[in-house]
Amino acid sequence: MEETTLVLIKPGGVERNLIGEIVRRIEARGLRVVGLKLMSAPKALVQEHYAEHKARPFFKDVVAYLTSGPVVALAVRGENAVKAVRAMMGATNPIEASAGTVRGDFALSIDDNLTHSSSDVKAAKAELKLWFSEKLPR
Repeated sequence: MEETTLVLIKPGGVERNLIGEIVRRIEARGLRVVGLKLMSAPKALVQEHYAEHKARPFFKDVVAYLTSGPVVALAVRGENAVKAVRAMMGATNPIEASAGTVRGDFALSIDDNLTHSSSDVKAAKAELKLWFSEKLPR
């Protein structure tokens, strides 16, 4: 089933010039980038995005990190896009991520794991509304 998901390239990935490599991998998989923004994420947006984790001890650090530099927000569409992208990014903890995944190939710490991708279709719809208020192309 065709679906659209959110991918964020976090400040560490932008700083390390990994935007092109991550987009290349997404497109090589047969998925389409239908929205792309390079932006400084407002604190309120990041807090809303991670609201479910507000009570967790890492919440403040995540918000501080995602607002510390530019991020790239991608809307990615294709067959089973949510699961395909999650598999491509690898385990949240890069030390546990398989070689061949973005995190397995390029990240060394959970604090700077380079990307965020929506966990499921419901989360993707909500996250896309936050990061892409404009209508995405079909």
